[in-house]
Amino acid sequence: MDTYYNPKDLAKFGEIGREAPELAKKFFDYYAAVFAEGELTEREKALIALAVAHAVQCPYCIDAYTRACLEKGSNLGEMTEAVHVANAIRGGASLVHGVQMRNVAQKISL
Repeated sequence: MDTYYNPKDLAKFGEIGREAPELAKKFFDYYAAVFAEGELTEREKALIALAVAHAVQCPYCIDAYTRACLEKGSNLGEMTEAVHVANAIRGGASLVHGVQMRNVAQKISL
């Protein structure tokens, strides 16, 4: 079945800089530096990236960081927990905006 999202397109990501190679190089250099071992391990960074990928709903990132997590030694339990953390933050962020709705409703009701 054809879909808008094609997992094979992930391999073409590097082509995004064809028309703007200087900008692409800067992005990919930065990207590599961010994911290099630092205060956080590469494994921890991959788990964070997997959670964020779910929060921003990027199927390409979900595929890439599922693989990265497994390659860096994470297990399905850890990965699932990371996704639940993302869900809790995303859900909480939606709910807390309910305060804005309540504030506006209160002003209009007066």
